[in-house]
Amino acid sequence: MTDTRARPVADLWRRFPWWAQALLIFGAARLGTTAILLVVAAGQPANAWTGASPGYADFASIWDGRWYNIIAESGYPSVLPLTDDGHVGENAWAFMPVYPAVVRMLMVLTGLPWAPAAVVVSLACGFAAAVVVARLFRLVLSPGTAMFAVVCYSVSPLSPVMQVAYAESMHLLLLASALYLVMRRRYWLVLPVLAVASFTRPSGLAFALFLVLHVWYRWWTRDRSPFPRNEAIAASVVAVASGILGFGWLLIAWAVTGSLTAYTDTELAWRSAYIGHNPLVPFAGWFQGLGWWAENGLGLPAPMWWGAAGVLLLVAASVALLLSRPAKRIGVDLRLWVASYLLYLFAVFFPQSSTFRLLMPLFPLAGVVAQPRSVVYRWAVVALSIAAQLGWILIAWRVDGYDWTPP
Repeated sequence: MTDTRARPVADLWRRFPWWAQALLIFGAARLGTTAILLVVAAGQPANAWTGASPGYADFASIWDGRWYNIIAESGYPSVLPLTDDGHVGENAWAFMPVYPAVVRMLMVLTGLPWAPAAVVVSLACGFAAAVVVARLFRLVLSPGTAMFAVVCYSVSPLSPVMQVAYAESMHLLLLASALYLVMRRRYWLVLPVLAVASFTRPSGLAFALFLVLHVWYRWWTRDRSPFPRNEAIAASVVAVASGILGFGWLLIAWAVTGSLTAYTDTELAWRSAYIGHNPLVPFAGWFQGLGWWAENGLGLPAPMWWGAAGVLLLVAASVALLLSRPAKRIGVDLRLWVASYLLYLFAVFFPQSSTFRLLMPLFPLAGVVAQPRSVVYRWAVVALSIAAQLGWILIAWRVDGYDWTPP
């Protein structure tokens, strides 16, 4: 029996254009997350960044937000800091310049201090990204399913990072825009978007791989779907440019500091607390990291064996997901992006608590989660996502003494 009381609400909702629905969904999700953050902030003890019980803006600009603050105020060091044993220490070169530059411009124009200005920029980019994400999902899913995919995206366990002083919401806006343009075959317009995105968060190499796979797939299926020469040239040029942009920050760090490995040495400084100072060996980080967690987190013997087993399990699960029927419904291009980014993470990153945040560019998977139409299922997804938000904030964002679970 249909609840007639719900009909006026449903009718009113359908009168809103799709972009307004996306904005309302994202806004409601952010209000809920804000309430969680305020409750947790009220119980936050004094820490390295704030006093006890900080206000929202101050609480939202801790952790890496302070690095972005340093960049906005002072730029990047020309001399790399060294630890007592002579290795490169943690420094600002690990963080790219677009987000702090935009926040700095807002500070100059409005007189706002860092913390509120950073939150404003993150939220503005987050609302804009929600609209682009909605438009992207509408290319591959029915309107109703696409909008629930926006719900899944907006309340996802890591969605709080879109309203704090981090570059994630800005990067998601740029990434979703680039994916949308590729799917609409407007390749030349992708290039300026990538030029900004590649200096917002590390992404150029993953997107280059995605474009290579995209070009290969279009060529392979050219008998079923024509691949005009002008599109092939444009997509190929943008793929090469994306690869070059992927090394751009490394080259800039080299030019300023005089060290070719300034950027990679800086990134490696963050994993040295776990496994010591080791060179960057592609694809080794996950074996080392999962081995470390097996030994130190779970107390398992033969840690490298368990690390290898963990890697194989993750690879098998990823392949199974991408080949599943729900994943196929989001289209080849979005699956190719997910596969490319997963391979990029596997190649260069080290698994730790901040790795969860690095999964945000896998947002197209929200379109997989959104497909079942059961009302009970959909409410359960929302409830579990909000509960997971709270868990992530308590474990990763809240500072608890000597905290080894940074976001």
